[in-house]
Amino acid sequence: MRSIVSCLLISTLLVLTGCATQASKPDTANNMTLGTVQRSIHKGMSQSSVAEALGSPNIVTRDSDGNETWIYDMVASYASYKNSSVYGTILIFGGSSGSASTTTGQRTLTVIVKFDKQHKVKSFSYNSSKF
Repeated sequence: MRSIVSCLLISTLLVLTGCATQASKPDTANNMTLGTVQRSIHKGMSQSSVAEALGSPNIVTRDSDGNETWIYDMVASYASYKNSSVYGTILIFGGSSGSASTTTGQRTLTVIVKFDKQHKVKSFSYNSSKF
C-alpha cells in the first residue's frame, strides 16, 4: 500500500513539474529601436540597467583612464512585396491588368554609451539611418 502511495506521489510531482513553464524575457538586443534607446538610456544609469534595457553590446573598449565604452551596432534588412490585379468581363470579352512592386532596404542603428569610473552613464550618442 505504501509503495502505491509513493508511486502516485512521484507521478503527480513529475506531471506537475512537466506542466510548469518559465516566463522568459524577450531578447532586447534583437528588438532594439531608436525609440527604445531614447526612452531608456539617460546619464547616471548603471551598467546593469543599460544591459537590461539594450542587451549585451557588440563592442566593449576601455580608454586610458580605465573608463568603459559600449558600442551597439545593429543592421537590419527588409523587403516588402505588393501585388495587385484587376479582372473584368463583359459578356464574352474579357480583360485583365496587374502590377507588382518590391521594396527593399536596410536600417542601421549605432549606439555609443560611455561610462565613468563608477560605472554610470557619462554620455551616450546614437546614429540611425534607413536606405
